[in-house]
Amino acid sequence: MERKKTKGRQKIPIKKIENEDALLTTFSKRREGLYKKASELVRECDVDIGIMMISPAGKPHSFFHPTLDAIVTRFQNPDMQLSQGILLDTITARNKVNELKNRLEELDVVEDATIAQTTFYDQMAEIRQKGWWESIEQLNADEVTIFNAWLSDTCSKMCHRLKQLENGASSSLGRGSFGV
Repeated sequence: MERKKTKGRQKIPIKKIENEDALLTTFSKRREGLYKKASELVRECDVDIGIMMISPAGKPHSFFHPTLDAIVTRFQNPDMQLSQGILLDTITARNKVNELKNRLEELDVVEDATIAQTTFYDQMAEIRQKGWWESIEQLNADEVTIFNAWLSDTCSKMCHRLKQLENGASSSLGRGSFGV
């Protein structure tokens, strides 16, 4: 067995990064990490959160949930009730986050299904290249069921296309006989 050629993941001492490109890249990655963690806190713990920072390049960045006004008001006076306008904005922002979260989950399911379907089609293309009769014996029950569905779908599409071609041919023959 070969030995590792690297030392693996090691602790890096915390010190100011001198290389400006590395500094900006690290800031960008860390900022995105903070935003991601803040979003997770909002989703999982239903909290209000605010982050403000100035990049090494001097650009301001911020993340507030539900709104800047709600965060500042609560920070200045934690016991004070929010105004109706801020409360409405807060509710709207939370609903929008939940709606987007649900949509993202739906898209994740669609993505997973698409990846599975693509993988399956790639496997079927491989089988077709080998010759399906040579490799069909290697399929398990689920793969045979999927392959059968694919064959049925392909057969249906071919029949539909054949009817289209037959209808097109008969209609063009009909037009030709009338001199049109």
